[in-house]
Amino acid sequence: MSLRKEKAARLKVQVLEHTLKMVGKKPFEDLYVETLCDKVKISKVTFFKYFPQKEDLLLYYFRIWCLDKSVELKSKPKEGLQGIYYLSDKLSEECELRPGIVLSLIGYLADVKRSPKPFPVKPEEKQLLFPSVVDVQNIEIISFDQMIEKFTLEAIFKKEITKTTSTRDITHLFTTVLFGSVLASHLNQLGTLRIFFRRNIELVVKGLS
Repeated sequence: MSLRKEKAARLKVQVLEHTLKMVGKKPFEDLYVETLCDKVKISKVTFFKYFPQKEDLLLYYFRIWCLDKSVELKSKPKEGLQGIYYLSDKLSEECELRPGIVLSLIGYLADVKRSPKPFPVKPEEKQLLFPSVVDVQNIEIISFDQMIEKFTLEAIFKKEITKTTSTRDITHLFTTVLFGSVLASHLNQLGTLRIFFRRNIELVVKGLS
């Protein structure tokens, strides 16, 4: 990669890494751009060059999270309901590890003013994030919705889902249950989120079989 592209990629990755460290289990809104810039040693002008608004960090985080799952699924493929449960487990783990980020992400995704476009990730950023993965620059980032739709289609094909309804409707149902589980677990201050998320998915699957 060129020096200029490497520098830009490294800056974006460092901003994300420091964001995750600083937020931890605190609300994302408590993160101040000035403090973040001090940590990364960049100016606010530079920050806003790459992230036009602070909330873009949430979209970038989610895109990188999807990249991480895309990389993992490439080396350890999942199919059908196995894939749905995989996403359920990974999302519940992320909620326990970074509740401030995940809850803020769900809130921002519901904001009518947000950009409908996914935040771009350059090949150089992929290489920096996954240096040991061969040809990682060419791995396609599969969105959360696309992963669920793929697994749903496979589940129908494998007759794990037998209820007659559209694939898109089932995809929306799984997405609703998973994102809803994030909010419900927070509102009710539940522990052992993996079990809670899985139970919700199992109830959906039971209704589709």
